[in-house]
Amino acid sequence: MLYAILCYNDETVVGTWSEAEDRKVMDDLMAVQKPLAEAGKLGPVARLLPTTAATTLRKTAGEPLVLDGPFAETKEQFLGFYVVDCETLDEVVTIVRDLARANPGTGSYEIRPVSFFNPGSATP
Repeated sequence: MLYAILCYNDETVVGTWSEAEDRKVMDDLMAVQKPLAEAGKLGPVARLLPTTAATTLRKTAGEPLVLDGPFAETKEQFLGFYVVDCETLDEVVTIVRDLARANPGTGSYEIRPVSFFNPGSATP
């Protein structure tokens, strides 16, 4: 079963990390990802730019409306995701615990089973 792991955190905190702090976090996360990749369990991983770079398409009764920026009133933002191939939810929870230990501060991870997956074309 494929699972999406959606990563949420306060982007104002993440955005204030120094280059060295950011590099350390990414190195710690890569230490979690490497064995998953070697086991063939790791799918796409993406780190998103801040919500200030977002564009929202709002579905309306007429033509969809394209707006600058996000419109969620939240303290945490969606910062990235993983797709993992695991036999059980318990296996995914173990992975998420490792990711949480590698990531400093607070935040949350939402685990969602994937019902449809199209990897698309490889894009650098």
